Amino acid sequence: MSDKNTSTLQSYIDSASGAVQSAVGSLTGSSADKNAGQEKKDQAQLENDASHATAKVGNYSASSTGAVTKDDPNRSTGSWNQTLGSGKEFLGGLVGSENLKQQGQRQNAEGKSQEAKGQLNDLGSGVKDRVSGAVGGAVAGITGDREAQLEAQDKHDAGKTQQRGAEHDIQKQNE
Repeated sequence: MSDKNTSTLQSYIDSASGAVQSAVGSLTGSSADKNAGQEKKDQAQLENDASHATAKVGNYSASSTGAVTKDDPNRSTGSWNQTLGSGKEFLGGLVGSENLKQQGQRQNAEGKSQEAKGQLNDLGSGVKDRVSGAVGGAVAGITGDREAQLEAQDKHDAGKTQQRGAEHDIQKQNE
């Protein structure tokens, strides 16, 4: 279950609040306000980092909220097809088989497309669950339904974990 210390939105609010407090301290000459504002901004950065923390183990993602999600099957199948395609391409080049080399290139390209499709599915599904969990939690909070609020929070956390897992892999590919 998430809390204030792992909320991306809360980290933005705290960062803005710290910036205002620091600016007021600068204007009034109060080094205490200026330092307190900077500390708040630094803490907000830590909160933001924690909210984006994701561990990847095989086809699973885990986040600081404790949620664990499984990747879309297209992601691992696509990755496997890329590996096989690269192997065929290499082997075809090594033995001089243009046919095997071209098969490898096609399989590699298909694998990249398949993996990207899985990443987009996970990203979209994660965002959808995150938003619907947040909205459901807010509605449940207004109506006082604590059980529904907890279920909505779990849905939000699982969506956030799924989204962060896909973002992690996309970023890793771009490096």
